Amino acid sequence: MEFLTVDGVMEAPEEWQFPYLSEDLAEFNKTRLLSLDALLLGKVTYEIFASSWPLRTKNEFGIADKFNRMPKFVISSALEKTEWNNSKLIKDNVVVELSKIKSQAGGDIGIVGSATLIQSLIPHGLIDEYQFLVHPIVLGKGKHIFEADNHINLMLTQTKQFSSGVVLLVYQPLPDK
Repeated sequence: MEFLTVDGVMEAPEEWQFPYLSEDLAEFNKTRLLSLDALLLGKVTYEIFASSWPLRTKNEFGIADKFNRMPKFVISSALEKTEWNNSKLIKDNVVVELSKIKSQAGGDIGIVGSATLIQSLIPHGLIDEYQFLVHPIVLGKGKHIFEADNHINLMLTQTKQFSSGVVLLVYQPLPDK
């Protein structure tokens, strides 16, 4: 699940998303995060999460407890080790390793943030679904989830509008035409 602006910026959502956090959106986010069975993270997002989530325990929504105990797969050639509970570092053969993980019995693996990771997985067809929470703001600049050379055909499978004006768009990739 990715937080995006109308112009597709995903960078630094902590700087622009909170004015749009309504009760119905907060409930949706909580339900979705609690439904995940594992996280797939890039280096930057992992470092941000690993520095804060372990310090949060028994929070009122249960998200911290869930994040701290669930499996986390970290894709990075730069990291030497991961210290956050239940984290596994994948440095080499990323496509093969992720294909193995996806083929194992289990539930949903969520990616939060990690634009570079998402961009690297697109050509290999390793993303089954894109969930975008589009916020009613235009920033004009910043990191985008898709790069100029990403070409993907998508099918819209779900939409939902929240009281704050945020819109959920869920897409599944289609085969190239």
